Amino acid sequence: MEFNHISVLLDESVLMLGVKDGIYVDGTLGGGGHSELILKKMSGGRLIGIDQDTDAISAASERLEEYKDKFTAVHNNFSNIKEILRELNIEEIDGAILDLGVSSHQLDEGSRGFSYNKDARLDMRMNKEQPFSAYELINTYSESDLKRIIYAYGEERFAPAIARNIVAEREKKPIETTFQLSDIIKKAMPKEARQKDKHPAKRTFQAIRIEVNREIEILEGAIRDFVSVLKPGGVLSVITFHSLEDRIVKTVFNDLASGCICPKNFPVCVCNKKPIVKLYNKKPIVSGEEELRNNNRAHSAKLRGIIKL
Repeated sequence: MEFNHISVLLDESVLMLGVKDGIYVDGTLGGGGHSELILKKMSGGRLIGIDQDTDAISAASERLEEYKDKFTAVHNNFSNIKEILRELNIEEIDGAILDLGVSSHQLDEGSRGFSYNKDARLDMRMNKEQPFSAYELINTYSESDLKRIIYAYGEERFAPAIARNIVAEREKKPIETTFQLSDIIKKAMPKEARQKDKHPAKRTFQAIRIEVNREIEILEGAIRDFVSVLKPGGVLSVITFHSLEDRIVKTVFNDLASGCICPKNFPVCVCNKKPIVKLYNKKPIVSGEEELRNNNRAHSAKLRGIIKL
């Protein structure tokens, strides 16, 4: 299947990097949209493209074949940025971009088990080589753990009922497919809620995907590690697609950009905390009207950036 993915906030996120002939990292390579625009702006230098999905690595490598002298694809998770750069004998980078969340390709390819609109075995692994999938999660997590992740990562108010239904149904037989799970979720929700939502399973599927791929768990540490390998003046550009991701990015960015945290009544600073970065933008950049018309994924996208001091 062709790797179809339209990059959101493409021009804005790459413009933020201020690309020159340096070393850049696309931590979420996907179909290679951001990488291609970065490479077009470089006459020299190097771009490292990281993705844990081998389909993305293959598709982007083919798309960027003409830039192979400047482009290196790495099958890994961006949270391992320090280890990746160490293996490539790179100490510092000039900029990096992270386009978080699931790709259009992963949703569209039914066999990957990400979508509630296509029936397939429960999977949702971005890295197909990892053993833990949505099937194991749904059939082994306790009711309290299911409730916790559905509420925390899906912001689903019917999480207790959904978790209870999942446990009750799997006692009869294992829950194996996306349609099975979707039906269980629907039955746990009041009729009015099912009719009101675009799809009643949307938030629960998001929560399961985030847990399977440890998306939230790794995010804060990954941001701090990227900042640690940026050169002074280097930029980190991050695109988020739901409020939980955006809150984490905003909080970490603000912490890195803040100085003294001593109580106001202290006559002198004793914490010695200094800003490490400055905010590129205080308010998130969002998509314009044209992009919103052409790309449904753009509606929830937010772009934030920081500059290493």
